[in-house]
Amino acid sequence: MHIEIFQSFPYLPELISVSVIAVLMAISPGADFVMVTRNSVFYSRSAGIFSALGVSFAIWIHVAYSIAGLALIISKSIVLFSVIKYLGAAYLIYIGWKTLRSKSLIDIDESSTVNVLSQWSAFKVGFVTNALNPKTTIFFLSIFTQVVNPQTPLWMQLIYGLIISLSHLVWFSVVAIFLSQPALLQLFKKSKKNIERVVGGVLIGFGLKVAATTNS
Repeated sequence: MHIEIFQSFPYLPELISVSVIAVLMAISPGADFVMVTRNSVFYSRSAGIFSALGVSFAIWIHVAYSIAGLALIISKSIVLFSVIKYLGAAYLIYIGWKTLRSKSLIDIDESSTVNVLSQWSAFKVGFVTNALNPKTTIFFLSIFTQVVNPQTPLWMQLIYGLIISLSHLVWFSVVAIFLSQPALLQLFKKSKKNIERVVGGVLIGFGLKVAATTNS
C-alpha cells in the first residue's frame, strides 16, 4: 500500500519532510517571533497580524532564490552570506535600540490614539525582519540543497514554498491574536517599561548573536 502511494506520488516523502520542518521552523523562537510579539503587544492585534503577513510574504524571497539555484551559490559564498547576516543583525539592533530609547512606546489603552502603527508599517517590519533573517536563510539553504531534489519540478517546489509561507502566517497570526487579548494587555500595561527593556534587549541580543555567528 505504501509503495503504491509513493509510486503514484513520488514527491510525498519530500512533501512530508518539508511540511514538518516548516512547522518546526515557524514555531521555533527567533527574531520573527520577537518582532510579531513586539508589534502585537506594543501596538495592536492588527499590527501583529500584518507583521505576520509580512513574514509570510518575505518567505517567497527565500523560495525564489532557492528555486533559482542561488541557494547553492549563497551556501558556498562566505561574502554573500556575510552580507545577509550583517544586514539582518544591523536591522535587529536598530529596532531593538528604538524600542529601548522610546519614551512612550507602550501606552496600552483602548482609548489611546497616540500609539499607532499603520498596517503597512507593520507589514514592512515583519517583511524586512524575515527577509534579512540569517536563520531563515540557513533554513532554506538546508531545505533546497539537502531535502529537495534538484529534479523536483517547479510546481512542486512552489507548493513547498506555499506550505512554508502558510505555516508562518498561521503560527504568527495565532501569536498575535493570543498576545493581544485584553486580559493579557492589562498585565503588560502594569509592567510596560520592563517589557520595553526586555524586548529591546532581546532584539539587540539577537542582532549581536547573528553578527557573531561564524559562517562555517
